Amino acid sequence: MTNSPKQILSHFWGFKDFIFPQETVIKAVLEKQDVIALLPTGAGKSICFQIPALAFDGICLVISPLIALMQDQVENLSKKNIKASCIPNGASQDEIITLFDNLKFGGYKFLYLSPERLQSRFIQEKIKELTVNLIAIDEAHCISEWGHDFRPSYRNIKILKDIHPTVNYIALTATANKKVIEDIVTNLSLTTPNIFKKSFFKKNLAYQLFKVEDKLGRLIQIFTKTRNPAIVYVNSRKKTIEISNFLNNNGFKSGFYHGGLTGTEKQIAYDNWITESTPIIVATNAFGMGIDKDNIKLVIHYNLPSSIENYVQECGRAGRNNKKAFAALLYNNEDLSLLKNQLESTSPSIREIKEILKNLYQHFRIPFGELPLERYDFNFLAFCKKYNLSTFKVDTTLKILNNNGVLEINQNYNQKSTLQFSVSSKQVLRYSAYNNNIANFISTVLRTYGGLFEKETTINEYVIAKKASTTSNQVIAQLKKLHDDQLLVYKGTTSNALLTFLTPREDDKTVNRCSKEIKKFIEQKRKKTNEFIHFVENDTICRSIQILNYFDENSTKQCGICDVCLKEKKKNTNKLSENILQIIMQRGSLSSSEIRTLLHANEKDILIHLRYLLAEQKISINNQNKYQLN
Repeated sequence: MTNSPKQILSHFWGFKDFIFPQETVIKAVLEKQDVIALLPTGAGKSICFQIPALAFDGICLVISPLIALMQDQVENLSKKNIKASCIPNGASQDEIITLFDNLKFGGYKFLYLSPERLQSRFIQEKIKELTVNLIAIDEAHCISEWGHDFRPSYRNIKILKDIHPTVNYIALTATANKKVIEDIVTNLSLTTPNIFKKSFFKKNLAYQLFKVEDKLGRLIQIFTKTRNPAIVYVNSRKKTIEISNFLNNNGFKSGFYHGGLTGTEKQIAYDNWITESTPIIVATNAFGMGIDKDNIKLVIHYNLPSSIENYVQECGRAGRNNKKAFAALLYNNEDLSLLKNQLESTSPSIREIKEILKNLYQHFRIPFGELPLERYDFNFLAFCKKYNLSTFKVDTTLKILNNNGVLEINQNYNQKSTLQFSVSSKQVLRYSAYNNNIANFISTVLRTYGGLFEKETTINEYVIAKKASTTSNQVIAQLKKLHDDQLLVYKGTTSNALLTFLTPREDDKTVNRCSKEIKKFIEQKRKKTNEFIHFVENDTICRSIQILNYFDENSTKQCGICDVCLKEKKKNTNKLSENILQIIMQRGSLSSSEIRTLLHANEKDILIHLRYLLAEQKISINNQNKYQLN
């Protein structure tokens, strides 16, 4: 080891000191111990493995569940002149060989891998050739069926024990209870791991849940009071645009962010928010990875998240500078019913999963027993339409099949195109009159979607193709022509998804092999949703206490700033006023010090209530400067 952890921290990150408990975690990793670090969002988990990796020769293998998260970390390290790489989705064997040659001879320090990639014998053989100094498991809760995002492929990570038996592990997560930690230890075969756990209690963060019917009106009230940086989480891409437009129209500067934006659009939205030219960002849960902004004052959940883990993780982006911050959740009875119904409508049965997989094989004409080597272009919406399938259930099924190593698919398959006319309806009619060959097509588009002159609208090229009796490719070509002629602005999806089958076609047998894991995954998803609904409806126990107990921190200390605690304070406040009136009625006129002595209450609180009762004209002050009933 050539440099101390603090020297590395200062050189690459520009910080003088670590955040608790980073330094003790790093010390244990440097001593070659296996480590589990359970640190809340914003506690700087990445530094806990990045600094030890930089302290020694060789490469750190980082297992991470999301391509976007890996790319984000690789980019952040590159900005610090630290060489890091990840295997892109759909990379060919030749590209992977070149990448590993670079890793061996190019001074690289980090290789980010998905757990699915690790299942490849070819990748395993290439990893054997590397000098590995540390194995880091990010989002380690995914290894447990009790975790909120269980991925069976995480169970196969322990293959690295056979490849590099002497290398130590660090498993990191922001959300894990006792059962999940036990599963991490067992499934990674960790040797007496050193477990570091930072409390989930955040004394500066007020969890406040508001039961409201007019959510937009409440947004206006909230943002009228505070102009600090904020995130508004919603549950659809369409809502990010609609609510951002609503806020802008009401004088609040905001931008929007969702998974369907291009890389450039995401960067612009992020930069505008970071620099606070638009201090409010309305986003889906795609916004969150790699956020490094410590002065977020407010996180608002406009829609209900699906688990306590997701809720806590997203709320945890507020108040990282340790100043007072708020996590506001807006809900009503309809939201609770919708969340329950959504769970049922998006959870496929084993029979439905088998049917969707069989449809995939038929769609790509794969014979029984075959394992195709090619990658397929996959149009998600066209596939759902062709087999008359629920997009929600197909989406969930693809994730389940991906997580269980049946296939590999990139995450762009549900991306939507958008369209907006940039000229008036009169100009469109004039254009149609001079271009008869495309006039019927323009008419079909206008009949299919409303509001195309007023706002950017999500469209489906496949639906337009069906109505216009043509193909999706011809629709795209005609929309591009209208875009080039400056009649409209068309933002097409960048590409179809790339789908690769990882196992031979065996239809039902393929699903039967992992049906037990699939059932557990769906049961856990249901359990997590029901636990969150209970959290929302339980307005008798302090929100912080509920959250801490959920994560096995047995706390009875009330936070004093959540909606439940504030309601209790208000109740006690009204009671104190009643007690003051009662004692004056019994004893006659009294001074404030006499009232304090008789009630055994705080002098400041009593003075506040006396002023309140004077304003209400329930009491008055006599010529002896004592309080009496009116």
